[in-house]
Amino acid sequence: MTRVVLSIGSNLGDRLARLQSVVDGLGGTVQAASPVYETDPWGGIDQGRFLNAVLIADDPGLDGLGWLRRVQALEQVADRVRGQRWGPRTLDVDLVTCHDGETELVSRENGLTLPHPLAHLRAFVLVPWLAVDPSAELTAAGQRRPVAGWLADLEPADRAGVRWTGLALSLPRPPHTASIRHREANGTDPQA
Repeated sequence: MTRVVLSIGSNLGDRLARLQSVVDGLGGTVQAASPVYETDPWGGIDQGRFLNAVLIADDPGLDGLGWLRRVQALEQVADRVRGQRWGPRTLDVDLVTCHDGETELVSRENGLTLPHPLAHLRAFVLVPWLAVDPSAELTAAGQRRPVAGWLADLEPADRAGVRWTGLALSLPRPPHTASIRHREANGTDPQA
């Protein structure tokens, strides 16, 4: 099983709908989604605020490059234009980490860098990630540490630039849950 942590963000158009499009596009592979946060732009470019979230997904049929192709296809559907580095974007989907079972995948080739080399410096990744997985760990700068430790190392202003919105992404319901609810609503025994 290949499990990934994805950081998703948008600061153009219907930002929430863009984030939801990732969840919808990944379907049943999404295991958890953080709350949605509004964040100040990162990288020194003057632009609007982002909505950001973190997803945890798994798919036994995908390796790191497979995940990269899949998230780039989702960005393409959202008309992502790769122009100015750290500039405005309709949708940004970053692979933060990828695990095959208990093994963390490390890659520095074929356009895939894992773990993400800047994730430990980005409050807009770390805050939502902790919200969805409080015991998460990240390897960066040659060390494996709790995500909470990386976040504590950031400047207070960086952490304060990530604000909870009260918004949430809708995860797909497993098909069996819907059928059980239907049977319960119609007075039939879901165990029958």
